[in-house]
Amino acid sequence: MRERILFEREIYTGSLILVNGTHPFRETFSGGLAEVGRPGSGIQMERRAAILLEELMAKLRGWEGIVPVSGWRSPEEQRAIWEDSMAAEGPEFTRKFVARPGFSEHHTGLAIDLGERREKIDFICPGFPDQGICRRFARMAARYGFVLRYPAGKEAITGIAHEPWHFRYVGVPHALIMEDRGLVLEEYLKLLRRHRWGKDPLFCRTQGMEAEISFLPAEERKAAWLAQKEDWPCSISGNNVDGFVITRWNGALLRSRLSQGKERGVG
Repeated sequence: MRERILFEREIYTGSLILVNGTHPFRETFSGGLAEVGRPGSGIQMERRAAILLEELMAKLRGWEGIVPVSGWRSPEEQRAIWEDSMAAEGPEFTRKFVARPGFSEHHTGLAIDLGERREKIDFICPGFPDQGICRRFARMAARYGFVLRYPAGKEAITGIAHEPWHFRYVGVPHALIMEDRGLVLEEYLKLLRRHRWGKDPLFCRTQGMEAEISFLPAEERKAAWLAQKEDWPCSISGNNVDGFVITRWNGALLRSRLSQGKERGVG
């Protein structure tokens, strides 16, 4: 058995943190960054998200028709974007398409804005049509841990207008579950709160592997020590609100998959 102690600040870290108009990014980004796109793009993401995005693009030859428009942003850069949009487009447009400084997913390094490769690309609203290479990317994204963060019809929940160009890394199996059930991150985290650690985990089978997902409330953190069997690898993410999402994989199936060289898309 192995033990894992959770620290309070870990609530605000991980691939499943919720950053929106109500919940700011509470940490100063300190993770590793990696460039995405063709060399010299200058667009960076959190390292693991960048690796998986590059794997997906290699599979699709995606960088031939898609360009990275915006990845990780500092709060200072976000403030400049917000103020420039307010001046140029006005408050109604800005509040629909630009998050307030400190409340942007781009601060996490887990979000990427993509655009169809064109001569001119709008920075705030890059074209990403539901056709061709852009459609193929959107349909493959969840297998590599990415979700369309702001889909049409969910504006009242996300607080942001439909953005077909904005993708967020949450990892597998979470992206696949969200896609299958038509959930945005706010809804998915709400669902997981019903599946408490040690009581009623959510079971799923994705890409030939079994996993169980559960929620540990923050107030139970100090009383809980996480023990697991060696053959069930475990990943833990804070939700940036009130607790932790714990994902445990069936290790026997996981090792079999890794031995076959099929680890791509596992998050």
